[in-house]
Amino acid sequence: MAWKIAFAAVCLVGCEKFIPEGPEDNEILDGPIAGLTDEQSRQFLQGDIAFNDEIFSTDMGLGPYFVAASCGTCHPGDGKGHPFTTLTRFGQSDTTGNTFLDRGGPQLQNRAIPGHTPERIPPGATFSKFTPPAVTGLGFLEALTDEQILSNADPEDNDGDGISGRPNYIEAPDFFTPLWYHQPRNGKFIGRFGKKASVVNVLQQTVGAYREDIGITSDFSLSEPAVYDKPNETADHVADPEVSAATIKNVVFYLRTLKAPGQREPGNPDVIRGKQLFEEISCAKCHIPKWTTPVSDIPVLSEKDFYPYTDLLLHDMGPGLNDGYTEGTALPEEWRTPPLWGLGLSKDSQGGKYFLLHDGRARSIDEAILLHGGEAARSQQQFLELTGEEKDHLIRFLESL
Repeated sequence: MAWKIAFAAVCLVGCEKFIPEGPEDNEILDGPIAGLTDEQSRQFLQGDIAFNDEIFSTDMGLGPYFVAASCGTCHPGDGKGHPFTTLTRFGQSDTTGNTFLDRGGPQLQNRAIPGHTPERIPPGATFSKFTPPAVTGLGFLEALTDEQILSNADPEDNDGDGISGRPNYIEAPDFFTPLWYHQPRNGKFIGRFGKKASVVNVLQQTVGAYREDIGITSDFSLSEPAVYDKPNETADHVADPEVSAATIKNVVFYLRTLKAPGQREPGNPDVIRGKQLFEEISCAKCHIPKWTTPVSDIPVLSEKDFYPYTDLLLHDMGPGLNDGYTEGTALPEEWRTPPLWGLGLSKDSQGGKYFLLHDGRARSIDEAILLHGGEAARSQQQFLELTGEEKDHLIRFLESL
């Protein structure tokens, strides 16, 4: 018997040499915030399965018009999407509202189940391409108060620095329940998510994505999305709602408790110098590095420092990034400052290549910087004036995020 125990021990030790080590926590985007209770961990897992593993079929209510058959298709590994999953938003060219909502707006369903033909953009509608963003760290951003966000707004550029960020006030859906930190203005609320900051919270984002991206109804939104030129074909043969309120809540909890992306090589001298340059050329005025959450309904989100590199505000990015389409009170050339955390991991979910900016047009970090205009024109010019070595340090820093 003793030899069997000894043999098993040798096998275990030997096998350890053949078991590959898992990636470091800061090398992947997926994973929960530390400190969840057992019950919260179970809900996180249920949300993870619904988000990443559940693939809808026609028997489950897919479509009949859709963009993707699952959440994970657009956000592989909880990271950025690829041009294959890029969304097309259409219908609004100014702040007066989208006049194409009854003709399929605001999202194009460019795929369809057998027996149906994909939707097309109505004549006269402006449109823009939106690359799906990474979804990690959303709970930290949602936890911030309106007061915190407004503290960085300067719509009239009163400090004269050329930067005039402002919030996008949105008409929230009927199922939105304001929390203590929401400060409505004329019945509208500050948008925090989306390329144009047109989404108030993670619940609105989740419900909208199920409906607009997959064609799946829920207790929060029982109607199928309108589709241009197909008024009699919008309903499928699966009873509504096609997912339960419990599933939506699990996905929302999952998204709110995904960990924040962690920086890599923070002590590297090149990274440290790159961070200094990032601040010296004023990138940090919009891509604000550090925030602290207030008390949250989810304790692990309460009073935590985090580093998203965003101000969640709209900024004029110049004519080069004006697609002629907008949402809410944003102008066509205005875009929400995208968080930079996880930037260096973007290629992992994008097929090994970068597809940056709102529509994926920039194929490198350098190119994305050079396409900045408007309020960022001064920083772009200062980037051009850096030496080659300094540019390398700055890019090394951004890739460490």
